[in-house]
Amino acid sequence: MQFREADAFHEECGIFGVTGNRDAASLTYLGLYALQHRGQESAGIVTWDGETAFQHRAMGLANHVFDEDILRSLAGSVGIGHVRYSTTGQSQLMNAQPSLVRFRGGWLAAAHNGNLVDSANLRTRLESAGSIFRTTTDTETILHLVARAYARRPAGEEADKAELLAEALRGVQGAYSIVFMMDGCLVAARDPRGYRPLCFGRVKNGGWAVASESCGLDIVDARVEREVEPGEIVIFEPEGPRSHKMDAAGAPESFCIFEYIYFLRPDSVVRGVSVDTVRRELGRSLAREKPADADIVISVPDSSNAAAAGYAEESGIPLEFGLIRNHYIGRTFIHPKQSLRDYKVRIKYNPVADTLAGKRVVVVDDSIVRGTTSQKLMDMIRRAGAAEVHLRIASPPIRFPCFYGSDTPTRGELVASSKEVAEIAEFIGVDSLGYLSLDGLLASVPGSSESYCVACFDGSYPHESVIKEAATSAAGRAEG
Repeated sequence: MQFREADAFHEECGIFGVTGNRDAASLTYLGLYALQHRGQESAGIVTWDGETAFQHRAMGLANHVFDEDILRSLAGSVGIGHVRYSTTGQSQLMNAQPSLVRFRGGWLAAAHNGNLVDSANLRTRLESAGSIFRTTTDTETILHLVARAYARRPAGEEADKAELLAEALRGVQGAYSIVFMMDGCLVAARDPRGYRPLCFGRVKNGGWAVASESCGLDIVDARVEREVEPGEIVIFEPEGPRSHKMDAAGAPESFCIFEYIYFLRPDSVVRGVSVDTVRRELGRSLAREKPADADIVISVPDSSNAAAAGYAEESGIPLEFGLIRNHYIGRTFIHPKQSLRDYKVRIKYNPVADTLAGKRVVVVDDSIVRGTTSQKLMDMIRRAGAAEVHLRIASPPIRFPCFYGSDTPTRGELVASSKEVAEIAEFIGVDSLGYLSLDGLLASVPGSSESYCVACFDGSYPHESVIKEAATSAAGRAEG
């Protein structure tokens, strides 16, 4: 049985690209290793040696998918890579990325992070026009649009890659941060609202690199230059990066605020601020809004570690290690028998009884999704001897699903969509429950509050009409 945390949000994927370096495959592998937290189902690399493209993709973690022989076989000085957690498209090898095709314009590969809200309608339209799909991913839809944009150019006319991609991407709506390999040229693109992160930098020993997060650049010794701006296409040419802005009039920035809460690695820097700093501020704001009379503060490791530290700093309550996380579960776990399946929380966490016994405990977590994992964790802490358990959440109640590249349950499965805070506290089994307010969250993150997507909290989707149309079409297909 695959071990997927059903009671959590999951990022769809991490992307990486490098050009101008003869160790492209090895650098791409290292970049994927640093971005492994963004996707653990499959990994893949495509490279270019000046004449042809080489590819290797497989299910599993990057260090399981690649070895020295495989990396040596991926020749060339240009490479792109992908680690995946599926949202659009099933978890199968055919959907592993990067996607690679050969068409009239030569070799074309892409690795994509995000989710197109109009993907189903785009696919239907393309299929009606004769397109044939091999996968169920949004990425393949984008490749078809690029090929069609290229086909509209007169034969023999030199096509500017940036203009070509801009033409293709104008036809999609939703979240995309993408790296392309277009006949040996590395290109990065980010949607006009900038839902998902993307940055690039200069590699110390030669070339340029693009990554979902700055931690992916750090590992290959690349100096971060800047983030790819919303609505920007960056072409990495021999003389350096060239920027092209897509026509994005009237599209305000909508960076996913859950990136700061959970998805991003704490050592990454996004929007000029380290993720660790932001999460500590979330914890401090939470302590001011939802204080507790307690003896110790503990985190639910690892994503809430910084928030718990901030809560402890602001409240003056000592921070302790009350839960130990097992980092060696892997992506699969064989349950020995049906009756033991509830033990999957104990596989991941174990309480430190000497720390918890007789204590009034504040437990800081980043979010509550379904609530079932929180319920088991709080029971585990009580069984370890805690006198009181006060749960504090460093984000508002999640009441709505995400359509922009996070694997989320349906609205009916989200515990906060049907229960008030007091009811959730009773369901989970805690003495008190407190969430950070939306105002407190927005005051704790960098930049303008209007520059974030907070739809999972308030249900206000930037592409609401498209999402409703897609849901109606899906319901019609299901009934048919």
